[in-house]
Amino acid sequence: MTTLDERAMVRRPPAGRQPVRARPEHVLVPIGLGAAAVIGLWWHDTPAVSGFGDWLTNAGRITGLLAGFAAVVLVALMARIPALERGVGTDRLARWHAMGGRYMVWLVVAHALLITWGYAVTAHTDPVHQAKTLLLSYPDVLMATVAALLFVGVGIVSARAARRRMRYETWYYLHFYTYLAIALAFSHQFATGADFMDSLPARVLWSALYVFVGALLVWFRFTVPVWRAFRHRMRVEGVYREGPGVVSVWVRGRHLDELRAEPGQFFRWRFLTRDLWWASNPYSLSAPARPDMLRVTVKTFGEHSGALSRLRPGTRVFAEGPYGAFTAGRRRQRKVLLLAGGVGITPVRALFETLPGSPGDLTLVYRATDWSDVVFQEELRQIAEARGAALHYLVGSRRDLGGDPLSPQVLTRILPDLSAHDVYVCGPDGMANAAKAALHQAGVPRRRIHHESFEF
Repeated sequence: MTTLDERAMVRRPPAGRQPVRARPEHVLVPIGLGAAAVIGLWWHDTPAVSGFGDWLTNAGRITGLLAGFAAVVLVALMARIPALERGVGTDRLARWHAMGGRYMVWLVVAHALLITWGYAVTAHTDPVHQAKTLLLSYPDVLMATVAALLFVGVGIVSARAARRRMRYETWYYLHFYTYLAIALAFSHQFATGADFMDSLPARVLWSALYVFVGALLVWFRFTVPVWRAFRHRMRVEGVYREGPGVVSVWVRGRHLDELRAEPGQFFRWRFLTRDLWWASNPYSLSAPARPDMLRVTVKTFGEHSGALSRLRPGTRVFAEGPYGAFTAGRRRQRKVLLLAGGVGITPVRALFETLPGSPGDLTLVYRATDWSDVVFQEELRQIAEARGAALHYLVGSRRDLGGDPLSPQVLTRILPDLSAHDVYVCGPDGMANAAKAALHQAGVPRRRIHHESFEF
């Protein structure tokens, strides 16, 4: 399987109903309205605030309510809801989740400190003594304290400096403690929360919010993937070497067209071998999905990706997805530049084959430091010839090429009308960030520069 043959014929997107794609405002507006409703709940139940202790206590109430709301929002962002994944994009949702997680941890800490301090001022005692009283005398406060410590712990291991020192799988599984923390904190909100203790409507609405988001999480992250595993019965068809340290894995299954996977999207793959079953890693499709076959292409970077070259035909595969918004759905202009770096060619190659366009509308620029890093040369050549598309290679070090090969000057020399293009960028983070900056300097609006990162 080293030539295009039937796998690389130019395909057009299938006719029929297009997938639902949410826009960022469809997420951010409800979050803002929800936060306003939470503050409104506090306002409704707080007729008057008097004295320093009362001010501190009510500040603690607000931060506690917002922390409880933030927990639901963070779970919803990572529930892998298809409309959000296809429209907003996995990487943007992950960035929002990470930013919201930092805010929530600070809200949790502020809530604990402000409530303890406020009660201590009102009771004319010191905060340490008041903390002991809260832990030992108030219902569910001990559970809430454990929840707070779990939230803080997950926040610490999610910090960039800490994440760099641990394996992705370790970080991923530690995140599951967040669900335990939310469960422990939930009963505390009803047991001691002034806004819920005497208000049945508030308890019903708050519970409904948690149940609804929890149902989305269970459905899209657990029920749907398990059902699809039985429905599609994926197995490894074969593993083929594309270049030094680069392999393509073909996966065969049933009714794969029902997944509605789009070029540019990725799945989270779990190969059910003794060494790999516990690891779920994101890999993009490197060819358009077929009704019976999917292909991913992986470069050896670590233990998991290196083990894929040793997969045997017939190995069972568990795949979650498709995810991501690096698709034709983001396109705004007739002309498109596809800019790939290294193994970032994988989703770009699928887009190059399928993006609608007349001869002259599509241009692919492939950046690599050495020709040994360039994959799919024959496939890309055949696609370019079949579609009347332009194909450019920028191969070599900066010294060999006489400067930055992705500078605004080089890019506009390749495409004088670059500012009239949509641009899809995929590659290592350093290359992608530099390319986006150069494109912006060359006059391409940011809204027409499309990029999706796997650095979750």
